[in-house]
Amino acid sequence: MMGVPMIHMCLVVALCAFQSSSVPVPDSFVVSVRTPVSVSGGHTVTLPCWLIPSQNAEGLEVRWYLGDQFDAPIVLYKAKTLEVASKEPSYVGRVAFGLKDATSGGLTTGDVSLELLNVTVKDAGDYNCYVTSDQHYDRASVTLTVTETGATPLLSVVWKDNMMNVSCESEGWHPQPRLHWSHQKQDLTPKGLVYSTDASGLLSVHSWILVSDPSEVSCSVGLSDQGAKEARVRLESPPQPPKQESGSSAVGWVAFTLLLIAVLALLGVLYFKKRALFLGKGDKSRSDPAEEKLLPKDVVRPTDLSKYIEHYVNVKLEETRNPYLKIKNGMLRDGNGPFPDGPEVTGLTAIKGTPGFSSGQHYWEVSLGNKNVAPKQSWWVGVTNQVNLHECNTPLTASNGFWFLSSSPDRAESLQFSTEPNVLLPFTSRPRMVGVFLNYDSGELSFYNVEDKSLIGSLTASFTGEVFPFFNPGKSDLAPMEILQRTVENQFSDMRNSADPTQPETK
Repeated sequence: MMGVPMIHMCLVVALCAFQSSSVPVPDSFVVSVRTPVSVSGGHTVTLPCWLIPSQNAEGLEVRWYLGDQFDAPIVLYKAKTLEVASKEPSYVGRVAFGLKDATSGGLTTGDVSLELLNVTVKDAGDYNCYVTSDQHYDRASVTLTVTETGATPLLSVVWKDNMMNVSCESEGWHPQPRLHWSHQKQDLTPKGLVYSTDASGLLSVHSWILVSDPSEVSCSVGLSDQGAKEARVRLESPPQPPKQESGSSAVGWVAFTLLLIAVLALLGVLYFKKRALFLGKGDKSRSDPAEEKLLPKDVVRPTDLSKYIEHYVNVKLEETRNPYLKIKNGMLRDGNGPFPDGPEVTGLTAIKGTPGFSSGQHYWEVSLGNKNVAPKQSWWVGVTNQVNLHECNTPLTASNGFWFLSSSPDRAESLQFSTEPNVLLPFTSRPRMVGVFLNYDSGELSFYNVEDKSLIGSLTASFTGEVFPFFNPGKSDLAPMEILQRTVENQFSDMRNSADPTQPETK
């Protein structure tokens, strides 16, 4: 009788011993991490941290903190509750436990990884994963790197003393990017390399080089060679003043100099009187063309064109009886001649738009072809401060009040600004729709490829008086130029689909 209970008790003890040995409970553990971790700004990242050997961590204390700030943890898990303990409000709603991989079982398997949402560059740093139990504790660190890809480099060119000073700048990078110059396919050492940091922690870089001969210059900026962004500009030599022959005698040279000064003074008086009458601006002086900055780009750069839509203006073509133009419903093309001979023949098809602007920001768009017709090869688009184009007998250049971007069939791989000397902007395909953004107050005129939302190039200048939209459909180009209008419903009219652009317009 006494043997049965004894046997039963032995079985219970043996079963308990077997169960205890089948699920080992270690009295220590090791905190393991995977580091470093890199993520692009704005994304979600997981900082991997787990226990070895694997065990249930629900009853443990887990603390995540930055650097040596043990007493100011980002999160603290204790008594099966996760708290955002950081005094930094930016972490609120952005932190939680995550999974180190797809097979993880979370806390029940010892995975105490930290998930961080909507990462910014300010989140970069060394994160400590600290785990403690009643008998043991351990800690490991995860380094988080946050990357930000900045803007396509902005190139500016200034001509002085027969040298071209080319500057390159780009902003919005993290960590510090590398800037690389190339001139005639040869690498150059950056000069005046300067880095700066804005309030959000993003870095900007600026550098410059001097070029003495016409060539193609490129500047690339990136965190690596594979992810670098590049801008190129093709430079042509500035016009050189004619060489003066030395006189045979000092008396003859002095006489010639005095005569030249008198002639120049007379021509200057006549010129400025004529300009004052023509422009109606009195004796206002123009800015030095050498101080005008050209900011070209030829690489696709994402832009927020939606903010420019807020400044959209419906440009109308002025009333004109120009015999070299045909205008109908906002569509513009040349009148197929006959054109007279002469150097100014390209300006005969130019026309001004309204309204004019003397302050503020303004944006409009021009169609240069549709899916049925190849893009126009000959066109000018920009602004001018000339009031009567048909009376203008000066070259249509920036120094004479014409700031525009042009395309020509003679230039198969580049567009051109109306500056002196010429600056060519290489492209991969001719744009079908160009957006023009004028910031009068800051003196900036920018041109965009609307289809791929990329910046073609920018020109800065000192605008004087009222400036007007300016168009030229070129000569003998099958595709028309259309000044796009914006309706009340914020939709653009698309008359191109309702008319055959291959047929001439009727008057």
